[in-house]
Order: sequence, then C-alpha cells, then structure tokens
Amino acid sequence: MTQKTNDTLMKFDQQHIWHPYTSMTKPLPCYHVDSADGVYLTLNDGTRLIDGMSSWWASIHGYNVPALNQAMQVQASKMSHVMFGGITHEPAINLCQKLVDITPDGLECVFLSDSGSVSVEVSMKMAIQYWHHQQPTKKKFVTIRNGYHGDTFGAMSVCDPDNGMHELFTGFLAPQFFINAPSIKFDEPWQQSAMQDLEQTLVEHHQQIAALILEPIVQGAGGMKFYHPEFLRQAKLLCERFDVLLIADEIATGFGRTGKLFACEHAEITPDIMCLGKGITGGYMTLAATLTTRHVAETISNGPSGVLMHGPTFMGNPLACAVANASIDLLMTSDWQQQVGRIEKQLQHALHPLVEHKNVSDARVLGSIGVIETKQSIDLAKAQVLFVELGVWIRPFGKLLYIMPPYIISEAELSTLCNVIKQVLDSDIWAK
Repeated sequence: MTQKTNDTLMKFDQQHIWHPYTSMTKPLPCYHVDSADGVYLTLNDGTRLIDGMSSWWASIHGYNVPALNQAMQVQASKMSHVMFGGITHEPAINLCQKLVDITPDGLECVFLSDSGSVSVEVSMKMAIQYWHHQQPTKKKFVTIRNGYHGDTFGAMSVCDPDNGMHELFTGFLAPQFFINAPSIKFDEPWQQSAMQDLEQTLVEHHQQIAALILEPIVQGAGGMKFYHPEFLRQAKLLCERFDVLLIADEIATGFGRTGKLFACEHAEITPDIMCLGKGITGGYMTLAATLTTRHVAETISNGPSGVLMHGPTFMGNPLACAVANASIDLLMTSDWQQQVGRIEKQLQHALHPLVEHKNVSDARVLGSIGVIETKQSIDLAKAQVLFVELGVWIRPFGKLLYIMPPYIISEAELSTLCNVIKQVLDSDIWAK
C-alpha cells in the first residue's frame, strides 16, 4: 500500500469513524494494522508489535491460528448464518454441549447471543423473569463497587456508579444496590467481617433483590482488582440464605485467564447464571453465552410468558459457533494450565519488584494477568505513542498499566512486554 493511499485511509478514519472511548474532535492515536500472526500485530508500514492485550482479552491462542482458520473456512463453505428461531444446527449443538461439559456442574441450559454485554442483559432478564410470578417485588440487583459488566443500559446499571465509565448516565439507569468492593486481596488472610456489607444489604433488601451480579475473583475494567475466593464462596451461601440468585460474569475471566478454566472454580461454587464471551471464540468472532441451571430455566418456562424474552438476530451464528468449537477443542487439548502458570511466574518475577518504583502504588498478578497501578493517572495518548515506538501494544487506562497476553506468548516476548513497562514508568506519560 502506498503512503498516499494509507494517508487517505487514515484521514477518512479520523474524520468519520468513531472509535471506542474516544473523541471525534480530539481523537486518540490510531494505528493501521495490516495483519496479525502469533502474538504480533503488523502495522501497514511493517512495524511489528507484541500484543499484550489479546485484543481486549479475547485472543487467547494468538492470531492466525491454523485450526481456527480451517474451522471458519469449512463452515463458511456450508453456511455462514441462519436464523436460530425454529432452526438449529450442529455447530450450535456441539458448542452448547461443550459449554455444559466444561462449566461448573449444574449449569445445563445455554442461551447464545452475540456479545458480552448482551449476555449480561440476558442474565438480568433471566433473573427478573425467574422471580416475576413467584415474588414480583424482586426487580433490583445488588453488585459490588469497582465492577464493570458492559456498555448496554442494563449492564451499565450494575457498573460502578461513581468511578466507572458510565457516571454521565446517572439518572437514566435503573437504580441498583451497591456494596463495598471486597477489601481482602486474593492471597491475604481471610476475615469474615468482609461479608458484613453484603449480608446487611441482603437482610434489609432481599425482598427487592432478584440477583447478586459480580465478576468472580477478578474485577476487570473497573479496576483490575483481585479479591479473595472466600468472598465468592460466602456470597453464594448468602444468596442461598436470602433467596437471591447469583450471576457470575465470567466474560473476562473464562477459558483459563485466571489459572482456572473459570474463575468460579477458585471458590468451588456453581452460580445460578454464568455469562461467557471474549475468549469463547479465541477472539475470532463475536459470540457470547448465558448459562443457567435447569431449575431457573424451567421456572422461567413455566411462568406467565412461558419463554425467555430475548432473541438476537445473530444468536447461534454457525460461523461463530464453529470457530468457538475449534477454540475450545484447542484449549482443552493444549497445556494451557502450564502456559498460564509459566506466564504467572514470569509476571510475578518481573512486575512485583516494581512496587518499589516511585510512580507505582501497587503491582499484582493472577494467572496471565499482570497489573501495575500507578500513583498518577496516565495520559493514554502519550503512552500509546511511546508503547508503539518501543514495539509493543499495551493500552492503559486511568492509573492502570496492565497486560493480558495470549497464552502462547514466549518467555522472550513476555520479557519484552515487562521491560517496556519498566521503561515507560520512567517516562513522561502522566496526565496533567
């Protein structure tokens, strides 16, 4: 591609295409990716960047994976899409069977959709419909602060109301109950007092609460915080005690990211409803799933409507289901536990010492997630330019410098990511 052609394309992009979380008048830096392979993104000028983000945590196997490419090509030669109303197909059946087999015991009924946010919307609809004819006062949700569940309106209502991305929508969102975020870190000694806020909220409001929704163990875009598994275990017990459903949003944590196949396994619990997305297709296609117990599904189905009131156009898309099947097969036949364990050890060795850096307030690692929390907010525009100059793709936000690389990343490639993080901490990347 000639420089003139590229300049024309990028000029159009800047003037007409609205990228996520950015301005049309003062857009953030944007880079033209021409191809991707393994853990590398190749820009149109030939620059190769080690991807530390797994394309927002989805490309768990890396890019241009032969098995996933083949699955899509074979399926595309048969059919790329067909409506799921009144029609089914083998890719969807096989995928749902796999999901039932690998998720915590008891999750037996699967609703497919087309994005993580929609999966959350479906889970909230399930909870409300579950209680609709049993106890119609149960119409609200309780959740923990610092949470993030997506950008659609139902999902936004259970994101952090004060420090999250959706504060400007206050007044338009359904009011929910918020409790303090778990204060005990993943590897700290447990204290039962950590459950006091949730328990008190349920004591006072359980007759209004349909479900507790949370991100198990790892709070993602709301702050990249890791909390103690016992909180999740105790939360499940409190939900049972007060007749409240538990929704586990595993969109970011599912498929091995935390060192367990699903983060709920750290607490050895089965939620009433589980949301999956991101890594479900290995980052190839947009797809999500909401799983629930047979009890919840049959209660909804025996209710006044008799059906779950949702039906996305691209629900059960055959192309997405086919590549999801191939991705799950690849994961389950790989040594992903060893890969994630290796990444975790290397991140601990490289990042934990950075807590002594003058610009760092905390360093934390869990599975293949490495987080540096800085004392000052980061200027994303300045940081993005610097990261690209140094040969990596890392996209910080707020005071968080974090990486979630593909599981296939080599020791040398991961070392490069960590070394660049160290280097950048000494640079002028701070917001004024």
